[in-house]
This record gives sequence, C-alpha cells and structure tokens, in this order.
Amino acid sequence: MSLKFLGIAGSLRQKSTNKGLLRAAQASLPSGVSMEFADLSDVPFYNADLTAKPAAVERVLAQLAQADALVLASTEYNYSMAPALKNILDWASREPDNALLAGKPAAIMGAGGGMGTSRAQYHLRQVCVFLDLHPLNKPEVFANAFAGAFDGDGNLTDERLQKLVADQMKALADQTLRTKA
Repeated sequence: MSLKFLGIAGSLRQKSTNKGLLRAAQASLPSGVSMEFADLSDVPFYNADLTAKPAAVERVLAQLAQADALVLASTEYNYSMAPALKNILDWASREPDNALLAGKPAAIMGAGGGMGTSRAQYHLRQVCVFLDLHPLNKPEVFANAFAGAFDGDGNLTDERLQKLVADQMKALADQTLRTKA
C-alpha cells in the first residue's frame, strides 16, 4: 500500500492548533501512507477575472492532483470554516470536471473553542457535498484548543486526542484503499 495524503489547515498561524492536529496526524499515519501539507499563506482570494492562476495556487493545485485523500483541519471563525480553507476549495473546484476533488476521500478535524469547531466542520461537510468530496463519518475529531490539549507551539499533547487522530488516519487509509480498488 502506498497512499499520499494532503493536509490543509484553515488557519494561517504558524503555531495554530489546527496545524498541530495535522502534525499529529502525520506522526500517526499507518505504514505506507505519507502526508505533506499545503501552504495557504500566499494563496490569493479566488477571482474569476484572473486570466492566469497565481503561482501559489498552481503549487497547491499540483499537490491536490497528487493526493489520494485530504486531511482538512478546520478552525472555526464566526460559526463557520476559515476563509483560507474555503478559498483553496473554491480555486480547486474550478478545474475542469472538478477533477482535483470529485470522489476524493477526506478526513475532517478541528481545534477551537467550546465545541471544538463542530459548527465549522458541519458547514465544511455541506461544502463537501457540492464538491463531491467524500468525508469520513467516523471517527470525528473535535478538539478544544484552550483546555490544555496543546502546548504553546500548537502541538497536540493530549493522549486521548492523539489516539483519536491516529484512528481517523487509519480509517481514512482504509476508505482510500476501498475507493482505489
């Protein structure tokens, strides 16, 4: 088995707990699975008036083309997903026949306040329906970013959550293999 996941965090901060979730996911991947991260920090807002795709967009679209599955770390802004995450999905969806997203398995996770990005994740699931992404139903990963589960650099330190993230990566690998069969 050789699978390639692409991790995309909605938060742009370097010490983001959502990026910390992605690092935890990368550290717990099953054998034969690799994951790289998309850098959204220089991706401009989608604009249909642009006649040529900016280099930053081309870079992430190339990563999406190579990925067998996505790991989406969705922070929550005002009860919804972060604009950076929605923006790259909008860019990708404009490719002919939605070829970069359609039918691709995805895991959704998130760290935030209170309910741990549950509202943003459910909104993201609605977007996935239109994009024909296939998010996992279980296990769900909702992490409270302010309850001691992360260190000052945004790294996940809570063992229960680390196991949940590892279980989600195993489930994503299994689902991806089923879709490739």
